[in-house]
Amino acid sequence: MGIQGDKTKALFRKAKQFIPHGVNSNFRYWGDDDTLIISHGEGSYVWDEDGKKYIDYRLGFGPVILGHAYPEVIERVQESLKMGNVFAWTTPLEISVAERISRMCKVDKVRLTNTGTEATFHALRIARAHTSREKFIKFEGQYHGMIDYFMFGTASANEDTLGSLGSGNTAPNSLGIPKDIKNYVINLPFNNFEMLEETIEREWEDLAAIFIEPMLGNCASIMPKPGFLEKMRELCDKYGIVMVFDEVKTGFRIANGGAQEYFGIQADLVTYAKAMGNGFPVAAIAGKEDVMMTIQPGSMAHGGTYSGNVVGVAAADATLEVLETQPVIETINNRGKVLMKGIDEILTEAGIPHVVTGVPSMFGLFLGKDQEPYDFREYLKGDGDLYDEISMELIRRGVQPDADGREPWFLCYALSDDDVNETLNIFNDSVNAVVS
Repeated sequence: MGIQGDKTKALFRKAKQFIPHGVNSNFRYWGDDDTLIISHGEGSYVWDEDGKKYIDYRLGFGPVILGHAYPEVIERVQESLKMGNVFAWTTPLEISVAERISRMCKVDKVRLTNTGTEATFHALRIARAHTSREKFIKFEGQYHGMIDYFMFGTASANEDTLGSLGSGNTAPNSLGIPKDIKNYVINLPFNNFEMLEETIEREWEDLAAIFIEPMLGNCASIMPKPGFLEKMRELCDKYGIVMVFDEVKTGFRIANGGAQEYFGIQADLVTYAKAMGNGFPVAAIAGKEDVMMTIQPGSMAHGGTYSGNVVGVAAADATLEVLETQPVIETINNRGKVLMKGIDEILTEAGIPHVVTGVPSMFGLFLGKDQEPYDFREYLKGDGDLYDEISMELIRRGVQPDADGREPWFLCYALSDDDVNETLNIFNDSVNAVVS
């Protein structure tokens, strides 16, 4: 039985008349009976068009760090619109946001843009211009946006398309990608020290950058092994490679200073989006002075009509101010710890082998094995079908994680202790419904 009610089903049929598959992102399509139409959100909840309320752990794929329609953000955006929306000059709001990011994340320079995809695309160009090299390393199971260069071995891949372990040769995750682009991409297993070092020693003269999600934000929040990020930093320094932290998901979510603060590693370039604006479209590329100043009018191009638009930067300015002045991350972490512990106990009681992965603000569930996965191939050996069954039971009962276990559970500041307790009760009922 699908999760659509009558109104949602009718609206979805209408959406399909005008929008391919009825959605504006393929990740939102769950099939003709399970794709929802959302009427509104408030705090930690969303409602579908049939009026059904859900505790939301998808949070727009992670951007909503404070809560849906968070008053301080909405009020700042509304006030800012009185000045206009987009200009062909810099505004004071842009300066304020760049200053906040610089202070919170310990970066020298910031350029604003609109989406995570734009930020990673520009970061790759900056790294290539800075090093006069063209290839780059990324890691299996990591996703850096809808760009041809990055659409290899993402979390949407399967083992058949990954190629042999350590070969670096991976089939693209989409049709329409020119075949020669793979010549610039080296795809390695996450957390493999030996392959990383061997590849860099062999390829360094052609390597512009290493792109990494410091934790696998698109694969159950798998964590780096101790020393892995430090080793990468050491190798990048040794061979003049630009180390790029893709913090589109971790930025302003796992700590005020993101993964750089959490892991104690300073990258050369960092990309931000999602939580930066509590769901408004705004993003940034930031980093060290010498690398960021590679951007040069008339030499290395970076631009965008809507970069620094008033709506986006007003939302970011308000969101970052709340993060700096209120115990947002501390509160989320406290509730996330309770949720992770409770889920662990329920799965243990049910006799389901599992590991709860990640950090309290964005954690994942690895089912079918009781040993923590350290790379994408290990994750694929888990029981994804069981996760899907449990998550759909949760959604039917009013708790909404993503049905795909690769996507973490995201928490927001508005999530209450009562929400956590209700979630655990419903999680227990859902597990029992599946295993009984």
